[in-house]
Amino acid sequence: MLDRVDRVQIAVGDRVRAAAAFTALLGAEVVRESASAYLGAKRTVLAVGESEMELCSPDGEGRLAEIMRRRGEGLIGAGFSTPEPELLRRRIVALGYSPIEDGGQFYLEPEQHFGMRFVISKSTPRLRVGPVSFLYEVTNTLTSDWRLAASQYAAMFGLDTTRFSAIHSERFKYDGTLTLFNPPDRLDRIEISQVNTTESAMGRWAQKWGDSMYMCYVEAHDLPAVIGRLNSAGARWTPRGGDKATEGDGLWVHPSALHGLLLGVSRSTLAWHWSGRPALVVGEAKPPHPNPRPS
Repeated sequence: MLDRVDRVQIAVGDRVRAAAAFTALLGAEVVRESASAYLGAKRTVLAVGESEMELCSPDGEGRLAEIMRRRGEGLIGAGFSTPEPELLRRRIVALGYSPIEDGGQFYLEPEQHFGMRFVISKSTPRLRVGPVSFLYEVTNTLTSDWRLAASQYAAMFGLDTTRFSAIHSERFKYDGTLTLFNPPDRLDRIEISQVNTTESAMGRWAQKWGDSMYMCYVEAHDLPAVIGRLNSAGARWTPRGGDKATEGDGLWVHPSALHGLLLGVSRSTLAWHWSGRPALVVGEAKPPHPNPRPS
């Protein structure tokens, strides 16, 4: 029932300053201002490729003010789209969960969904903006059994588990799956990663916050332009291959550059290499650096 990873929501202290950073680094454009009664927030909505990113600041007391007191700036919501949001809402209610409606969207609370706050919107076609193509992944880092999360998300969102792609890292000690919505047409999915170490950045995050949302990923049709923007701004980023001068496949933007958001960026089609369908990768996929994700 889901078609895309449509948006992410990011808690920020200063929306104007944050919008300037996302514009400079990702070629984003401000498309509108809005508000969320559910979050208790004012929002600056950015177009990033075909997707949207909502920069949210507290509007008095409410959920967002409480989140920022506990955790500061960073990722607070994963947004998916569906052609039939009311049909999906009724499905979720029938399973015993309690969606909260808010201004044409509805939310699912993280306490019921392995630390993930989901926001569901109606599918909307958009023109592509900047060097980024689209969002395609949000990462759910777990200390719980990843199989339970995969089963719940499949039931809630009407996903076909035979299309999921198993993931495993011996080095970083995690196991899980990619809950691909509609392969091989699109990459969109939740990455579910059960972490069994505290020696990696992801492991330390999971130890501190438990089941939670960790990061998100975009595909870029013009990765050199993204790299140029990061370098011009003096932003911190980690190359996938270990060498900034020759990187042509992907990178991670450090949270310090994007108001607490850890953002992965991969060139067009590359992510199929670790998504169970390597034949869909156009061009050679070089091996990642032995310690690829930023600390």
